Amino acid sequence: MSLEGKRLGILVGGGPAPGINGVISAATIEAIEHGLEVVGILDGYKWLERGDATHVRPLRIEDVSRIHFEGGSILRTSRANPTKTEERMRNAVKALNELKLDYLITIGGDDTAFAASTLARHPDLKVKIAHVPKTIDNDLPLPGNIPTFGYQTARHLGAQLVKNLMEDSRTTNRWYVVVSMGRKAGHLALGIGKAAGATLTIIAEEFGKKDITIREVCDVLEGAILKRRVKGREDGLCVIAEGIAEHFSKEELAKIPGMIVEYDDFGNIRLAEVELGKIIKLELESRFAQRGDKIQIVEITLGYELRCAQPIPFDQEYTRDLGYSAVKYLLNLAPEDRGGALICVDAGKLMPIRFEDMLDPETGKTRVRMVDVKTESYQVARNYMIRLNREDFEDPEQLAKLAEQARMTPQQFRERFGYMVGLTD
Repeated sequence: MSLEGKRLGILVGGGPAPGINGVISAATIEAIEHGLEVVGILDGYKWLERGDATHVRPLRIEDVSRIHFEGGSILRTSRANPTKTEERMRNAVKALNELKLDYLITIGGDDTAFAASTLARHPDLKVKIAHVPKTIDNDLPLPGNIPTFGYQTARHLGAQLVKNLMEDSRTTNRWYVVVSMGRKAGHLALGIGKAAGATLTIIAEEFGKKDITIREVCDVLEGAILKRRVKGREDGLCVIAEGIAEHFSKEELAKIPGMIVEYDDFGNIRLAEVELGKIIKLELESRFAQRGDKIQIVEITLGYELRCAQPIPFDQEYTRDLGYSAVKYLLNLAPEDRGGALICVDAGKLMPIRFEDMLDPETGKTRVRMVDVKTESYQVARNYMIRLNREDFEDPEQLAKLAEQARMTPQQFRERFGYMVGLTD
């Protein structure tokens, strides 16, 4: 098959992740090696959904040959959502047709993947589409334990930062609450906390339900602080997944002074505006103050520091596989096949997942891979955390010590915190 005159476009959507440039580089080189012309589409879907096909740049081998070492995205990115209205979708189709593309590689998370799958089904668009899964959240539906690119680098850097904070915590006798990115799933928070040996990590999946209250989250952390004190330590660090805030009710969030909840184009809460760490800090400090006690808590959010980090060798290698495989998938499609798949490399082999197979049949959106709290891997993490468990309530001496730290009677402590281990409602 002659590829002379054929064009490949590449765009990046969603938040940054280490390794984006590696995908762009490998895909560009492989495409040019097969005679394709390659154009980079700037700012994700931002200009396309306005019908603007002018914000593009040609990509040559000399432009991309060494960029796989760099963080960020040479094509930039955005959270623009062409599926939000029919007009935006028509504009995106019009702009892509004006670009005369034969193939399109999209790089992004679940929202970018959903937009790509919608474009792939549009009757007026004749472009063959492949999507490369990108997110530091590690929550796209890849088989087994295959990570999304960027996750390993984000975990690596996040664990280093948390270890530094833990040493500061020990030195100064205070607690840190570190909020980690992870909109839907707690993979990144758990990965950072487990690798760094954080005092405890709190993720939404451990609660096993859709609605979570601020009280429940603070109870877990307060119990850990009290248990840590029984062990003679005033310091500690908790890693918490930011996505827990999505499980708080709008009514509860509305009661927080100064809280204004905003949403992005895909209907997601702008979690950066929720200030989860500050909410927890103020609640816990208030609880201790009401008992005539005092605790010093420092809240820090880790996220933007991780997203544009230079990728570690794992992601440098992995993204080259993904970029190459995306082009290979597109070029091997039958003429009548419009494509539409998530690019997955399993055990070194290309294993594309068709868009229709990655959608949740109930919501029609991209399925999210959650942390499986029933695995040994999660149990290992949990066993090394400091937090209340059933044995703390069944040992009268330990229960008395915990109650003393909380300035309660043992019975009051049991009634207050026993529900977390199934002892009370």
